[in-house]
Amino acid sequence: MTISQIYTTPPTDPRPPVEQATFDLLEKLHIPYERVEHDPADTMEDCRAISEALCVRVCKNLFLCNRQQTQFYLLCMPASKLFKTKDLSAQIHSARLSFASGEKMEELLGVTPGSASILALMNDKEGAVQLLLDRTLYSKEYIGCHPCKNTGTLKLETSDVLNIFLPYTGHKVRLVDLPEYQTA
Repeated sequence: MTISQIYTTPPTDPRPPVEQATFDLLEKLHIPYERVEHDPADTMEDCRAISEALCVRVCKNLFLCNRQQTQFYLLCMPASKLFKTKDLSAQIHSARLSFASGEKMEELLGVTPGSASILALMNDKEGAVQLLLDRTLYSKEYIGCHPCKNTGTLKLETSDVLNIFLPYTGHKVRLVDLPEYQTA
């Protein structure tokens, strides 16, 4: 994995529209960040080196829906946590959860699979996606996420995400408690 130096300003070269919109919004909201560019990070294993470079754990983001595909959720969680549909379904009182399709992700969040992040909520103008945030992330000083494209990663203050970004998008946080991985 090739990782750039750390930048604190937006890219100056042309970017895909969804990524450019992310940087434009962060600038508009006066939200500072540190960022790196890298090869596509498709897995949490890919994100391990990125986490070390930015000194922040990159979030695992799962796009989920209920059985009827009438409710959609973006689950942001640490990579060390375990996702079991039964446990999460019980916490949010929803019918059996499953992964929503890539097409639905693009329709509702404006991003492709592998690029989902809390920042993609800026594209959910209708409020169709509920944010589920693991309590562990809520209490961290920083959050690491993609700028709606998995070839870059940002380090943002969690308080800026919670108190500036989410109110701007109209999304509320629903805290969940997921179990840690058990090692043998």
